Amino acid sequence: MKARTAIVCSVADQGVAALTNILVLVVAARLSTVADFARFSGVYLVFTVLLGVFGAYTGQPLVLRRGAGEETRGACRSAVGFTLLVSALLGALLAAVCAVLPGDTARALMMLGLVLPVVLGQDTARYAFATLQAQHLALAADTLRLVCVLGALTVQPHGTSAARLVTVWGLSALPALLLSGTVLHRRTAGSPVRLRPLLRRGHLGRRFVVEFGVGNATSQLSVLGLGVVGNPLVVGALRGATTLFGPLNVLFTSATGFGPPLLGRLATDRLRVRATAALAAVLAATAAGWATVLALLPATVGRHLLGDTWPTAAALLPATGSQYAAMAVGTCGLLALRLLDPRTTLSIQVVFSLAAVALLTGGYLLGGVPGAAWGLCLGSVCKAIATWTRVARLTRRGAAEPAAVSATAVRSGP
Repeated sequence: MKARTAIVCSVADQGVAALTNILVLVVAARLSTVADFARFSGVYLVFTVLLGVFGAYTGQPLVLRRGAGEETRGACRSAVGFTLLVSALLGALLAAVCAVLPGDTARALMMLGLVLPVVLGQDTARYAFATLQAQHLALAADTLRLVCVLGALTVQPHGTSAARLVTVWGLSALPALLLSGTVLHRRTAGSPVRLRPLLRRGHLGRRFVVEFGVGNATSQLSVLGLGVVGNPLVVGALRGATTLFGPLNVLFTSATGFGPPLLGRLATDRLRVRATAALAAVLAATAAGWATVLALLPATVGRHLLGDTWPTAAALLPATGSQYAAMAVGTCGLLALRLLDPRTTLSIQVVFSLAAVALLTGGYLLGGVPGAAWGLCLGSVCKAIATWTRVARLTRRGAAEPAAVSATAVRSGP
């Protein structure tokens, strides 16, 4: 597949996956009572966290592989097999525990445990297709899942329980999983399945899981904390502003999760860094342009999007737009580091995630909600500077030896 086609398919696949998640919540909200939708949303949040953990542990190390030889094909089979096995064990444990607990939420969580291998296995197959330079197959499977999940949910009656919604949502991914499994089996036929390397101490997935927890949990919890001990408007305003930048999150996810196989086609680390820097410039310009479009929206359109939250969210657009431009640069810096030496990203994530919390809190104390938004922006700027400083240092001294070490950490072997 040509690089341009692969990029288009990868971005489109991320868009389809994001659209599926959005529409699932929209349809569930229309079918459920307020109480049942709250239960469904809570269960869906649990799934989202597990999805991120499995993606970090199995998917992200997988896409760092280069080449399409037997070792890479075996790693793809192993990653999907590992996900199916571990998610089945985890799902069975969750279902068993919730089966003896009372309440509708427990029943919904029990059903999540039963469908967990289906939804997580299908997601890991997307990483496998990206590694095999077959992004169009991931797009086909995710499109099938979108059609199936919408078709299955829309025929449910109004007032459907959360447990039934979770069951229908989970089982609707089965056709996509079967399609992915069949195609992946044909593409990797004869390659061995080795699960032991995924459990080794040096497996990169362990570091990436910590990065996921630190990078995603600290900022979210800090915003919620300010809402609890300070002004509840902080949560609504910051959430409303960041929701408007949802399309950029799709691009960022596509770059970090599925960019390495595309950039790995380039011959040298220097070329990969240059390509990543160009991508950073494009994404930053896109963020600035999107922020400008949002700032020019009429108030009536803004209220249609966010309701009464629009005025406070609109006031934060300069800060949030600047933050997303800085996030684009920082995200691409982390992508470059993943390509040069994946072991260098954990310290940056930990340090600057904590710094972002401090800047968020300090900004709120100094300037209220706008100050909090500018604090988050400053945190993203500092993180971007740190990542590209590390990239420049690694590029100058040559990253050939670290790259070789990191490759062995995810290499399949007995």
